[in-house]
Amino acid sequence: MVRSVSRILVAGCGYVGTELCLRLARAGHTVFALRRRADRVPAGIRALSADLTQAQSLDGLPDALDVAFYTAAADDGSEAAYRAAYVDGLRNLSRALQEQQQSPRIVFTSSTAVYAQSDGQWVDEACEPAPTHHTGQLLLEAESVLGACGLSHVVLRLGGIYGPGRESLLRSVRAGEASYVEDPAQYTNRLHRDDCAGALMHLGLLPAPERVYLGVDNDPAARREVLQYLAQLCSAPPPQAVAAKPVRRGGSNKRCRNTRLLRSGYALTYPSFREGYAAMLGVES
Repeated sequence: MVRSVSRILVAGCGYVGTELCLRLARAGHTVFALRRRADRVPAGIRALSADLTQAQSLDGLPDALDVAFYTAAADDGSEAAYRAAYVDGLRNLSRALQEQQQSPRIVFTSSTAVYAQSDGQWVDEACEPAPTHHTGQLLLEAESVLGACGLSHVVLRLGGIYGPGRESLLRSVRAGEASYVEDPAQYTNRLHRDDCAGALMHLGLLPAPERVYLGVDNDPAARREVLQYLAQLCSAPPPQAVAAKPVRRGGSNKRCRNTRLLRSGYALTYPSFREGYAAMLGVES
């Protein structure tokens, strides 16, 4: 069982990992943040300079770790970058922990990209992943690496992450450049950065978590609905309907359920895109 005050490693201290570090530290945990540039770790967090894709750089991990969060991200969308960041990096970290005779719980941030449903179907943890694009395929391979490593672990499959600093959708709405396909409806699944970090912390410290959770909010809304709401919120021109394009290889269209995450006891700060984007804009939802 994870102790109430723990020694925790966050491997990959980026957009989500930084917020996770800060939350864990505020809760009184001893937090070590691992990233290539240790000078980019927030003040008050113990910084480790290492590269997850270089096994030898992981020789000096802190001892007596209770939880290790793997929140690294690929440098770009290429197959090589995904393999390096997720498959190789996760294998390197798990091996380093075992070689140092450590057995923390590993919490891995995967993605709903492992599901390839394309007709708006509902998806939950019982659905069989069958990705058709390298992004989902390599994340699923990384999950298999984790499952075979022999350490206690939890996988959080995140939807699209948004929040402070990620405002490309808002910019397109304000510029009157946002568009959507009317038929068939294109569903979107997302989770605010703060809830990404909150859910990770919750699962990392949960006494007896299940192996896999979907990390999405309560509303897998159609893109049209999201854009129309944002246009209203920003007093921007309404988004335009466009003709459907051929589905790109690996594209999907699904609605993800977060029932298991909610039943575990996690309460969303931003239950839908409405509350999340309103908070980003400093207005009422």
